[in-house]
Amino acid sequence: MSTPPKRAPEGAPNVVVILLDDLGFGQIGCYGSDIATPNIDRLASDGLRFNRFHVTALCSPTRAALLTGRNHHAVGMGFLSDIPTSEPGYTASIPPTAAALPRILRDAGWSTMAVGKWHLTPPGERSSAGPFDRWPLGMGFEKYYGFLRGDSNHWAPELVRDNTYADPPRGPRDGYHLTEDLADEAIRMVVNQQESAPGKPFFLYFATGAMHAPHHVERSWADAYAGKFDGGWERWREAVFERQLTAGVVPEGTTLTERPSWVPDWDSLTDEERRVYARMHEVYAGFLTHTDAQIGRVVDSLDKLGVLDNTLVFVMSDNGASAEGGVGGTYNEHRFTHNIRDDASESMALLDDWGGLDGYPHYAWGWAWAGNTPFRLWKRYTWLGGTRVPMIVHWPSGIRDAGGVRDQFAHAIDILPTILDACGVTMPDTVGGVDQLPVHGASLLQSFGDAASPSPRSTQYFEMLGSRSIVADGWKATTDHVSTGVLDEELLMEGSRDFDTDTWSLFRLAEDFSEAHDVSDQHPEVVRALERQWFIEAGRNNVTPLADSLRGRAGAIRSRLYPIPQRLTLYPEGGPVSDDSLPRMAGGGRVLAEVDVPDSAPEGVLFALGDWTGGFAGFVDRGILTVVAATPGGEIRAVANRPLCGGRHILGCAFRLASNGSLRVEALIDDAVVGAADSDYELPHAWQHGGASLVLGHDRGLPVCKGYEPPFAWNGVLHRVTVEAARSRPVVEEDIIRVAMQVD
Repeated sequence: MSTPPKRAPEGAPNVVVILLDDLGFGQIGCYGSDIATPNIDRLASDGLRFNRFHVTALCSPTRAALLTGRNHHAVGMGFLSDIPTSEPGYTASIPPTAAALPRILRDAGWSTMAVGKWHLTPPGERSSAGPFDRWPLGMGFEKYYGFLRGDSNHWAPELVRDNTYADPPRGPRDGYHLTEDLADEAIRMVVNQQESAPGKPFFLYFATGAMHAPHHVERSWADAYAGKFDGGWERWREAVFERQLTAGVVPEGTTLTERPSWVPDWDSLTDEERRVYARMHEVYAGFLTHTDAQIGRVVDSLDKLGVLDNTLVFVMSDNGASAEGGVGGTYNEHRFTHNIRDDASESMALLDDWGGLDGYPHYAWGWAWAGNTPFRLWKRYTWLGGTRVPMIVHWPSGIRDAGGVRDQFAHAIDILPTILDACGVTMPDTVGGVDQLPVHGASLLQSFGDAASPSPRSTQYFEMLGSRSIVADGWKATTDHVSTGVLDEELLMEGSRDFDTDTWSLFRLAEDFSEAHDVSDQHPEVVRALERQWFIEAGRNNVTPLADSLRGRAGAIRSRLYPIPQRLTLYPEGGPVSDDSLPRMAGGGRVLAEVDVPDSAPEGVLFALGDWTGGFAGFVDRGILTVVAATPGGEIRAVANRPLCGGRHILGCAFRLASNGSLRVEALIDDAVVGAADSDYELPHAWQHGGASLVLGHDRGLPVCKGYEPPFAWNGVLHRVTVEAARSRPVVEEDIIRVAMQVD
């Protein structure tokens, strides 16, 4: 017997959570930056800024903690959703015993809508066949529009609407940009909901792909910052710090932490390097200001509807700024993942298009270090640069201290209980007949009206890829562990690579806001006590066994219920097929299209996956079969030595790896090699960090090469396409984790 829907408590607020990606503590205006973020700043000036708000240091774990109110390991999200294991803390699957915020609010009478990045669905569950339990609708949202994985090309994303893959409303040549599209959809959802059920409260989860790489933005936004960062990251960081002190978001007496040895001294760089690195930050700044403008559109729509005053809005980031571009940044992050560095001369030649359609760029890690001012390190580490992020709360009906700063120690797990408290909703003991785990977070609602209210807790553990820390009774202990996943960190960063040799530093947070003064030598007994406490908390939350690489978890990786076959036949009637379902061709393989070739002027795309930043395509141009692979090392093109003739044929390509790892790409007609190209490039483990689908009979978004423009539909008949994987080469664990790390 179904339960009738509930009506929300009278006067209950709407809720909007705006979650940015890879945004550091010092990168928005109201936290000291000179990057223009007027709309976020307006929310801060009319609301509250929290300066001791913490997250998990990585994407999927923070999202799991935020939406469930539980520590991330306790709900199986100790690492990214892309690598599920059988270990309880790392299953990458939020269990039904940890019902998420949208489910709780939906059952209590709220409309629930999610727009943007998800990254909480494991492999094997991301295809059009589901299962959909861990897609947004399965977790309690009634509507969803966005992307399931960790990052996305902002010009040509892999989108999902509800439980179905969907194409963007227009193409990159028509002015499409993902953040604008997400804002359009969020506005449309809320307006339609308020028109359809006036007075019914709503929960909108608006999770942008920005500021995660690729840093994509129309050039005029970046050009607005021309020359602004020519002084370099040290000087910019110092200026940010001074503004933070003036604004009161960083307390007086705070020490600006020193530049680490692995971040280059700006003055030691060549003129060419300085120009390239400055432009990287101009593009990032334009990208951020553009993102702020879209947030402003969403907030303005709430104001226009007359609901903003009673809408509880949170703005925050999932982790600190990202250093995954390495020392020198990259024009195409897919290259960096595969250990191919761009030198300054290469980048200089590409600078005019930085942030444009042709690339997949990430900035040099000096800007990530500066973006986390005044802290040490960055995303993926449990130093404050990875875990302490901006958090703004705006609620005119519930906040009187407009523009105030709050210094309570808080964490992502506190968001769910705070929202439920503000909404007058009690966390149920059972949801859908399933007993619920205890909520680990606590409400921050009291702090909205009382700046002196106590922090929700005095103890909180942190762990990410082996980096460990714990806060307890005003102390913070942090290890010097360096994880794997970013090659430049592995090569250059100072610290321990072995858990047995990890060293704990100690800080007194009340007097040392920035984690600058290590007092471990003065208080060895405190260090020992905190290390013991860390292991107690780890035991409670399924953190162990510890691992800092995929190799440490390889034996526990969970197999799929329905394994990927070595050979798969696809039909155009089924539409695009996610690479989550395709045979793995990292060791080589074939893609073969059975077609009817017209007698006159055959042309068009037979099959395509990805784009020119990473992908492959088989197409016919002026009667000639052409196969292109856009690999991390560069483009490989095989062109047939004769034109096609009409009739039934099998057209396609083969990827063949030599024993030394070199790659041969062949164009095939009826199993005969009619064109080939050899290279020293390697096949990637993943063609696109954010995922891609194999499209049949046409292309979409961006092309795989300059030789055609989507859709370039095949003008013959396409019967089927068969994808065959060659015998798999041994999986290199470091390759898998490097790809995973770039999409977090």
